Amino acid sequence: MAATLTADVREVTIQPEGSAALLGVPESATGLVIFAHGSGSGRMSPRNNYVAAALREAGLATLLLDLLTPQEEQDRRNVFDIDLLARRLERATEWVGRQRETAELSRGYFGASTGAAAALTAAARLGSDVQAVVSRGGRPDLAIDVLPTVRAATLLLVGSRDVPVIAMNRRALAALSVEKRLVIIDGAGHLFEEPGTLDQVVAHATAWFRGHLGRREREL
Repeated sequence: MAATLTADVREVTIQPEGSAALLGVPESATGLVIFAHGSGSGRMSPRNNYVAAALREAGLATLLLDLLTPQEEQDRRNVFDIDLLARRLERATEWVGRQRETAELSRGYFGASTGAAAALTAAARLGSDVQAVVSRGGRPDLAIDVLPTVRAATLLLVGSRDVPVIAMNRRALAALSVEKRLVIIDGAGHLFEEPGTLDQVVAHATAWFRGHLGRREREL
């Protein structure tokens, strides 16, 4: 599965770190999903680009960004620095709020692996600025201390073969006090490489985001 850029996606840079990102805004977009990648991954992740393309087809804008710079990635500790990754997500959320084409779109996060913990941490900090979170094979337990304060509707997707992570997600589900759901996708491993399993992720994520995202009300 190769990540390829399409006509509706363009490269952007988010300052001050100079984070590289891919922004795609379909015509009449009804919401925006920002992707938080897992360890060792970034904006060119084939799986997340596959999901993002499907979300755009469903009328949702997407932003895939590198949470770490190439220099930062050289220090393995940064990959698991949830606070640092969450701050980058917050910065990206502020950035889309300043762009004409995305300012009026409500926002959600799609997090994978450690990116799910970063997404939930950022969502807890930003409150009503984030309406929905979807975790794919995520480690929401790494954000366990802030989960009770998350206000965004949260969907946790885990593969049935990813047994240790199922337990971690059940623990996180119990800590959440918002609209929440845990879906265990039959036959899927941690990376959802098995035939048809990523399409199930797409179906669940699309339904969740379309059900919770819309255009933001203008501030008076």
